[in-house]
Amino acid sequence: MSSFFLTYGNSLFHGTCEGEGEELLICLHGFGEHSAGFNRLARIMGTVFTLVSLDLPLHGQTTWNEGRAFTREDIQAVIRLVLERQQQSSFSLMGYSMGGRVALCVLQDMAPQIRRLYLLAPDGLKNNPWHMFVTQTAIGNRLFKHVTYHPQLFFGLLELWHRLKLLNESVYKFALNSMNKLEKREKVYTVWTCMRKMMPDKKLCKKLLSRYKIQTLLIFGKYDRVIPPVLGVRFMDNTFPCKMLVLEKGHQLLSEELGEAILDNYE
Repeated sequence: MSSFFLTYGNSLFHGTCEGEGEELLICLHGFGEHSAGFNRLARIMGTVFTLVSLDLPLHGQTTWNEGRAFTREDIQAVIRLVLERQQQSSFSLMGYSMGGRVALCVLQDMAPQIRRLYLLAPDGLKNNPWHMFVTQTAIGNRLFKHVTYHPQLFFGLLELWHRLKLLNESVYKFALNSMNKLEKREKVYTVWTCMRKMMPDKKLCKKLLSRYKIQTLLIFGKYDRVIPPVLGVRFMDNTFPCKMLVLEKGHQLLSEELGEAILDNYE
């Protein structure tokens, strides 16, 4: 595995490159993770793909110094830097969890250059009302910042919703674990705020997948209650070439087993 940096504006993007396959696969990680998470896939898929994984802003070794939200134009420009570095004009794209939301945004701007799309338990297939409120409205964002440093009301509501069975056990534990320490709450607030422009248009994405006949593979964990498989079922509508796999896993999907499943469905 090789590591590299790309200069973009005042920022520096870190990435890794692994594998020797002819097809370039650009990988985008989930919240709180980083590019090295795809190493397990590269060990299996590296004969077919060259995997280039990027650290997104506020993750890994990437430094985001633009003083504003990360936009679709930014990720498009960074991917063009990757293509130039790899001397490629087309690529396949993989997005895991939060990276799935970013991948759908990339699709909107670069569909003619995308050969295959792999969405792994992708965020962005459903708009969460709380996420929309705190990222897309000024008052919601101010409230989110207040809750970050004064979380008592949040935890009280979380417990109430849990007791009233308005939250399933998995989502309750996920929210509690994500917000139970100040540094965790600050991470959620800064990342969600920085990534607030990454709002894909699902209808447009489907049209582009159909128009350019992009082979799409959706992969979910059977026991994932945060991003459940039913979201993939709803996204598939037979208008574009798409398959869906459900693995015997929860939300954590990156593994050699996943790499084998992807190669088994490579066409």
